[in-house]
Amino acid sequence: MRKNWLLNIQLVAIFGLVVFLYSFTARRNENRKIIKSSIEILDQNNPFVTPEMVNKLLIENFGGTSSIKKEDLDLKSIEQTINKHGLVDHSEVFVSVDGKLKTVVTQKTPIARVFNNSTSFYIDYKGGRMPLSDNFSARVPLLYGEINNSYSKDLVLLLRLIYEDDFLKKNIIGMKIQPDGSVIMKNRNYNYDIIFGRTIFMERKLNNYKAFFQKAVQDTLLDSYKTINLKFTKQVVCTK
Repeated sequence: MRKNWLLNIQLVAIFGLVVFLYSFTARRNENRKIIKSSIEILDQNNPFVTPEMVNKLLIENFGGTSSIKKEDLDLKSIEQTINKHGLVDHSEVFVSVDGKLKTVVTQKTPIARVFNNSTSFYIDYKGGRMPLSDNFSARVPLLYGEINNSYSKDLVLLLRLIYEDDFLKKNIIGMKIQPDGSVIMKNRNYNYDIIFGRTIFMERKLNNYKAFFQKAVQDTLLDSYKTINLKFTKQVVCTK
């Protein structure tokens, strides 16, 4: 009986010591200051956002991180501040075990650039508006015509189809939006107009154009065309 009583006391003492050590370590960890910050920008091939830009945001809004205690660090607030930047899609901020503040930033992906009068901005992959960057210019189709500050979901879908296709992404450099919403495209290497028409049956029209191009370029006829009409989904009509 006495042995059981002593064993219980020992177990309670050990448990109390573990709780004390854990609380002490946790408190000490909270009081530790952020000793270093690390910023990673995904997709380095399109450097719209730089680590210097993100670091400047942290300094302007939080006074830097080297003097902040872990317990005073509001990671959600930092993420929200970074995410407000027009070139940022989203960010993830966390503190590593060794006290380093790590920030991973995903940039927006531009799929077209609008240029009308004095207005110029990108349309991103999600269909949102994206400002231009002083650091980098994206090689995307130029949009002009009847756009202003609004554009349809179908137009965004068309831009995505072009962006995701290696051939179209390389060759389609411009799109004029007509008053009725129909589209005329320009090819990078040839002067003809691609009369795409309304944003319907888009994949079929684009596939028709790719098939036509592969055939016509072999026959060296592309330089002789003024227009390539894709409005008729079962055929491609050309004029010289």
